[in-house]
Amino acid sequence: MKDKASSQHLPVAEISRYEPDCAFCNVSVENGFDVIWEGDGLIAFRDRDPACEHHFQIIPRLHIQSVRQLEKSDVKMIKAMVNVGHQLLEQLDVKRSMRKMGFHIPPFNSVGHLHLHVQALPYKNFARRVEYPAAPGFKSFHKGFSWFTEANQTILILQQGRSVGIFPC
Repeated sequence: MKDKASSQHLPVAEISRYEPDCAFCNVSVENGFDVIWEGDGLIAFRDRDPACEHHFQIIPRLHIQSVRQLEKSDVKMIKAMVNVGHQLLEQLDVKRSMRKMGFHIPPFNSVGHLHLHVQALPYKNFARRVEYPAAPGFKSFHKGFSWFTEANQTILILQQGRSVGIFPC
């Protein structure tokens, strides 16, 4: 899929499609999701197993497998997802210093559909905290070794034309 997007110069989101067997392609109240926001090709819902008191998922309506498939042309979509996350947390009066947003990197993701975790810290316990490790970058890397990338790290990596992975990038 990534090669196709590069050759056509289209963002991944524009060439992706609906996958009938994907749970997140079928997000709706009717399918048991607690949808809290919808618009602009994105949808937000409460996490079924929240790591924090307030833990949401924001996904694109179109199927994108994971953060690994994203390219520089997808930065606008990621920024839109982050903006929605901030709006939702602002409605709950969550201080910016107590917000965390990011993506799990395959194979450490539970659903094969791009989803931004939006969290109001603190975590419920230590075990939940270690599921979302943010590794700071060093030298020319925006992110260190980790199976989780914060949204701002993802944007910086993509803006430089790099791909997001588990290893420093």
